[in-house]
Amino acid sequence: MVPPSQKAFPVSWDQFHRDARALAWRIHSEGPFEAIVCITRGGLVPAAIVARELEIRLIESVCIASYHDYKNQGELVVLKGIDEKIKALGDGTGKGVLVVDDLVDTGKTARIVREMLPNAHFATVYAKPQGRPMVDTFVTEVSQDTWIYFPWDMGLTFQPPIREGVAG
Repeated sequence: MVPPSQKAFPVSWDQFHRDARALAWRIHSEGPFEAIVCITRGGLVPAAIVARELEIRLIESVCIASYHDYKNQGELVVLKGIDEKIKALGDGTGKGVLVVDDLVDTGKTARIVREMLPNAHFATVYAKPQGRPMVDTFVTEVSQDTWIYFPWDMGLTFQPPIREGVAG
């Protein structure tokens, strides 16, 4: 359930696929990219779609946990860093590497990855205002108080009309 102070933005599989393909289209001219680094877990799905669209075969992950209870962003924990072979590509600072995530929210996770690969191209499907300066390319901006419900987090359930959730 979304707290009253937040807006809900449910995203279907079809919409997410379209948005991830739009991301690939936007970053196509920014390459060529030798590798993709996806930020898990949210970056796994868009990275797969972008990798297919841009024909990138070398895919790595960096595992950073920040949402420990699905509602509140907590302390960031790097569970798995980026392989040294990926860091060594190009000029050794991320040039030629594409970093992909589903969302940039506050920018805290993106900042950690930027420290690891300062010259990588950072792309997200969705961006919120606080985190937007940390990414080079995104598809859709949503307000900071919007909670995005990704398709892998949802099941098929009834959604009450918007009017019912508005305080009057």
